[in-house]
Amino acid sequence: MKIIEGLLALKGSEKILIINARFNHIITDRLVEGAHDAFLRHGGKEENLSLMLVPGAFEIPLALEKALSSKLYDAVVCLGAVIRGSTPHFDYVSAEVSKGIANTMLKYGAPVTFGVLTTDNIEQAIERAGSKAGNKGFEAMSGAIELLSLFRNIKA
Repeated sequence: MKIIEGLLALKGSEKILIINARFNHIITDRLVEGAHDAFLRHGGKEENLSLMLVPGAFEIPLALEKALSSKLYDAVVCLGAVIRGSTPHFDYVSAEVSKGIANTMLKYGAPVTFGVLTTDNIEQAIERAGSKAGNKGFEAMSGAIELLSLFRNIKA
């Protein structure tokens, strides 16, 4: 059986964009740090990593559309934090962000990863931004790197 898989290694020329929501920046800044760390650890060059800041998670899909249509990036990592409050706002935002990212990724057939936290409270967000549950930014970047490698192997 032929196994097609990606590796956690960059060649060094890949251009990756991180789209990060500023809202809940105490959390999202840690996600960016994790993604940046993963990029460098897996062979990325600093000059090939870009960071695009958007106001909140709801704006990520539109920014993703613009980024992918530009054809400037080989992969995009989407980061943000939507934390449940006492209104239904959480449900609307988290649903639209995930749907928008998925639809845009499929439209362009590009490596895009979802590192948008959707948590019930701030404690859960903190756990996923570098404490007990690891750093989901690191994981999202690692996924993007693996997808890039996988896509190269499919074309081979």
